[in-house]
This record gives sequence, C-alpha cells and structure tokens, in this order.
Amino acid sequence: MQARLDETLRRGGTVCVPVGTIAQAWRSPRQVRLARLLKSRDIDIAIMTPNVARSVGLLCARTGHDDVVDVHVALCAKERRHAVVTSDPDDISRIDPGLPVIRA
Repeated sequence: MQARLDETLRRGGTVCVPVGTIAQAWRSPRQVRLARLLKSRDIDIAIMTPNVARSVGLLCARTGHDDVVDVHVALCAKERRHAVVTSDPDDISRIDPGLPVIRA
C-alpha cells in the first residue's frame, strides 16, 4: 500500500479514504495495511456529511447494495475519478461496474 501511495503522489495524484474504512481498519488485523496507510499526511479523509449520507443511501437503494462503507468508497471514487484499491473488487463492481478497480 505504501508503494501505491508513493507512486500516486509521484505522479501528482491524490488518495482519498472514506471515513468508514477507518472503522474497518481497526476492527480486524486483516486491515493492517490500510491502518498503516492512514498514518500518512498525504491522505484525504472523506467524511460522511448528512448530504453525503443521503447520496450513499440513495445509491444503496438503486444498486441493492447494503454495505454503506463500500457504497461510500464507490461514490468517492466516482466523484474524484479515482480507481478503487480493494481486496474484494466484486463488491465495488456491483455498485458501479465502470469504476476502475485495483486488487489489493
């Protein structure tokens, strides 16, 4: 993950992490790479304001996806024209098949 961050920054790109993924990072040792990444000052944390929460809820309803964190990730990526780095690309593709996905 650190190498991906370094390469993205070298190319002038940005990295955004939706706030819900922080909760996921601390729930399990499986998320240790994400937890390390979040320590970087070069990460933009996307918060979930009430307006964003409504957008996420509408997208959940439209796609039939029940994981609000995954939907927030997809929404942030689409708005920023980012790729999604994930260990479960099928979940993201169910939300938006057009999003570029990088398997972690």
